[in-house]
Amino acid sequence: MRKHLMAISLLLPLVVKAAPELSDAARDAFVAEAVSTYSLEASEVEAWLNAARYQQSIIDAITRPAEGKPWKAYRPIFLNAARIDGGKAFLRENWTALSEVEQRTGVPAELIVSIMGVETNYGRITGSYRVLDALYTLGLFYPPREAFFRSELATLFRLAHDESIDLSRVKGSYAGAMGWGQFMPSSYRAYAVDGDGDGHRDLWNSKPDIFASIANYFVAHGWRAGEPVALAARKDAAQEEFVAGSLEAKFGLAELGAKGYRPTQAVGHDVPATVLNLDGERGREYWITFHNFYVISRYNRSPLYSLAVFQLSQQIAQARPSAPRAANP
Repeated sequence: MRKHLMAISLLLPLVVKAAPELSDAARDAFVAEAVSTYSLEASEVEAWLNAARYQQSIIDAITRPAEGKPWKAYRPIFLNAARIDGGKAFLRENWTALSEVEQRTGVPAELIVSIMGVETNYGRITGSYRVLDALYTLGLFYPPREAFFRSELATLFRLAHDESIDLSRVKGSYAGAMGWGQFMPSSYRAYAVDGDGDGHRDLWNSKPDIFASIANYFVAHGWRAGEPVALAARKDAAQEEFVAGSLEAKFGLAELGAKGYRPTQAVGHDVPATVLNLDGERGREYWITFHNFYVISRYNRSPLYSLAVFQLSQQIAQARPSAPRAANP
């Protein structure tokens, strides 16, 4: 019976779900919003909308993000031999430029490299979706985060106008992030830096621009040079796990100690911190995280992302040409 059903199904026409169409009212509302907010010409916005295409694969991708995995499954994606070795090689090959950015901004070179490692495998995989299509699809056909992506789509149009970006060709992630550091359009406009002095901010082809822009993102979000990022912690088994509710570092170490959490390494002074409770490969893992961890999380709100970036940076730091400086004082 199963074979007969399969044979019959092969003869039936495939049902292809039609792409949704943007209503005239929704189009007019978006055009008016983009024109009033970003001083664009209506004809220009209309032309870009006409060139954009809905992509169902983008909706599918955003509903299954890697951050939905537990730490024990998420960590191996980025903390593996290939990613670590690639980061060390990249640090050595670009040390002069990276160290200059580090000295100027206080952001560790290995952290800049780690961001690129996690985001695009050191510039190898910057995305296969047209950014125009990604933000069009999510901004106008994805109600759960419509407001955010509508704003990013309008910002993209302004960015293309200001930076002479060809929206028919530029590609990025399914969420519309661009370049080696995967900047959203709003972040590109606000934090990208002309690191090579050529008058343009190019996050695809100019390493000086890319390095300086990632560092500037952290500086703008409050990076504190020389302060710790995260430390493994021991938890008193007799006490319940403390759930902080946010990554903001707002508890004293003594206060966390009273809750049963103590760092496995000494901290020079009592800086504000918070805690993470994660499912690791060997059971529950406990971390005390600090302000700079919170800063990393401004790049991606997931604590798993921030911890992966930090741990990868620690591994990459072993390749610093000079005597390795502690990545986590």
